[in-house]
Amino acid sequence: MIHLGNLKPAKGAIKHRRRVGRGPGSGRGKTAARGQNGQKSRSGFSRNLHFEGGQMPLVRRIPKRGFTSIFKKEYNLVNLEMLNRLDVSEVTPETLFANRLARKKKLAIKILGQGTLKRKMKIHAHAFSKTAMEKIGKAGGEAVLMKGE
Repeated sequence: MIHLGNLKPAKGAIKHRRRVGRGPGSGRGKTAARGQNGQKSRSGFSRNLHFEGGQMPLVRRIPKRGFTSIFKKEYNLVNLEMLNRLDVSEVTPETLFANRLARKKKLAIKILGQGTLKRKMKIHAHAFSKTAMEKIGKAGGEAVLMKGE
């Protein structure tokens, strides 16, 4: 009968930690399985992750090019052709998130001009491309710029 007092782990489930440097009888005494000499045999040794034995590290050998602006603004990008799927007269960020045309709620929304707008719509977004503005105007719609995020 099984009781809490006689429960045991499965055979082989418990593996004891290897105790090194505990005398010659243990089989791992003296040098404690570190070998005779060298950097790795010393106490307090810790290697730099990208250390390559004094050779110039890969990180420093590869040329560095380009630049990443820390002020870059990221947007949820939505093309005009995607808006044709919606059967609403007014498009807001909430509409786009509800219809999964925009995914990241923390980012602002930018409307791009790929495709054509098939009907008149009032579109609220944080940014518009020039072509998107022109195509929305041609379709008789209105592009409303939203402030902030």
